[in-house]
Amino acid sequence: MGVATLPSLAAFNFSFTGQSLASAFVAAVGAAIASAGVMEFRRSKTTVNPLKPDAASTVVALGVFRYSRNPMYVGMAMLLLAVVILMGSVAALACVPAFCGYITRFQIKPEERMLQQVFGAQYAAYLAQVRRWL
Repeated sequence: MGVATLPSLAAFNFSFTGQSLASAFVAAVGAAIASAGVMEFRRSKTTVNPLKPDAASTVVALGVFRYSRNPMYVGMAMLLLAVVILMGSVAALACVPAFCGYITRFQIKPEERMLQQVFGAQYAAYLAQVRRWL
């Protein structure tokens, strides 16, 4: 009787024609979304530092912030997805939802609590209108 072995992670790899191009496209879209968020914060003259949400001077609900409360994190997730596509690894794909879950729990939710305290009803209305991610 032989010893059972697990399949190699290589068995879960993928490749397709245009893989590098697809990865570059996803990366470019992610970078554009994240950059648009940063530019909108700068236009609104508020902090882009996620570690200091109490330094925010206004609720930004223009531009990409009409579609996502966290376009910079959406962009980061897309950049991570671009790396997964470039690697061609189904196993690495698990990193994308893991990133989203971690950022939501340890960064976004604390930011939201702080912004709710700072901006009250104005921020509550924004929360009701715009999704956290997409």
